Amino acid sequence: MAKMRFNHMELTLPLGTLTDEYRAEVREFYGDVFGWTATDTQILKQTALLLSTDPATSQFVLLAEHKEPMAPPPFDHLGLLFDTREEVDTCLAKCEAWQEKDPRVEIKRYNDLVMPTVTVHAFYVRHLLPIHLDVQCMERPEGVAAPSGRWVWVED
Repeated sequence: MAKMRFNHMELTLPLGTLTDEYRAEVREFYGDVFGWTATDTQILKQTALLLSTDPATSQFVLLAEHKEPMAPPPFDHLGLLFDTREEVDTCLAKCEAWQEKDPRVEIKRYNDLVMPTVTVHAFYVRHLLPIHLDVQCMERPEGVAAPSGRWVWVED
């Protein structure tokens, strides 16, 4: 079977959501916390907002309006994987700083999920989008190798 990876996720929002103010708030939060860039893009006969995780736009979240927007259950989420606990904690601290000035920032803290071959250190955050982001790292005990088929980010 051919190998694949995730490329993007489209989130549909209620008609009228993608105002200039909303776009600016999304740009500011997701740019500051995750380093994402936001670009207005013409697609589906509208100006959607594309949140890119990297300069090549190899992974992105597309925000588009629709008359029937998504209405996910409370724990639907998109997982974001960091390499280290320190990176997760730095991201959490940024989210907490945002939450102090904007109560719309929702944070769910979790105890570490400890399993024999991996410990997952994570929190959930949601702000302005209809789903949570599961921000996490996976730590392996000494002597336990990471999966051989994992994705690795390589700078050109």
